[in-house]
Amino acid sequence: MVIGIHNPETAQEKDLVTVRKKVKELGVTYPVVIDAKAECWNSFGTAWWPSLFLVDKKGFVRQWWYGELNGKEDKGEERFRKKIEELLAE
Repeated sequence: MVIGIHNPETAQEKDLVTVRKKVKELGVTYPVVIDAKAECWNSFGTAWWPSLFLVDKKGFVRQWWYGELNGKEDKGEERFRKKIEELLAE
């Protein structure tokens, strides 16, 4: 399951109507929650965005990634997909 957590910085980014419109415009099909008080941001110790976290079936963070998955030829998406397959097999 994929869940997006939106951490708004500006008043416009906090507006639910605006966020819903942008999510639809971008073709995002997974649920997106608004972390208006930065509670998720802080609990994960997030320092950069985008940030991705893989959480296993027991709720433990098993892998994380800060920044664009495929930025600077890092092959982050490939590595994440491999880890997802490993976690699904557990």
